Amino acid sequence: MARAGPTHRKSHRSISTSPISGPSSAARDRALHVLAAMRSDPNLSLTHASKLQGVKPETVRKYFPSALNESKGKYRATKSDRYAATLYVPDAHGNSVAVRTRSSKEREQLGRYLRDLGRYLRGNRNALASWHGKKIAGVELVTAGRTIVAIEPALSDFVLYRSFSGGDA
Repeated sequence: MARAGPTHRKSHRSISTSPISGPSSAARDRALHVLAAMRSDPNLSLTHASKLQGVKPETVRKYFPSALNESKGKYRATKSDRYAATLYVPDAHGNSVAVRTRSSKEREQLGRYLRDLGRYLRGNRNALASWHGKKIAGVELVTAGRTIVAIEPALSDFVLYRSFSGGDA
């Protein structure tokens, strides 16, 4: 029995879930920042956002192909994505706790929390009010004033996360 025509198989590119090390990890992190910048400013092109973050547009397309839509030769960031990333937040003792985020929404929330933590430390005592009792990616956020005052010396060594949301600090 003869076939009607050639069969076509879609090639699936497997994406490794193993940790990336060295320069590749830094490039992936910068590429995430490109997506965040494009989401915060819809008029920002992939090329311009990439230049601002010091990464090639090809790198962004390599690591996050489904986070970009192409229309008329221009790339735009999707509204959200499901890419995983590890971010760090302080715990009740001032130590960095790794938080494995699974979406752009979780990364954005952590960025806003850390921005508000910085505002709290600079004197805005109401900055953390909306975060009381909240968890992100299963990690409870530190919001108690006494705890923050107690761990403040450790927080000075803690490198606060650069906000993906692009908000003012």
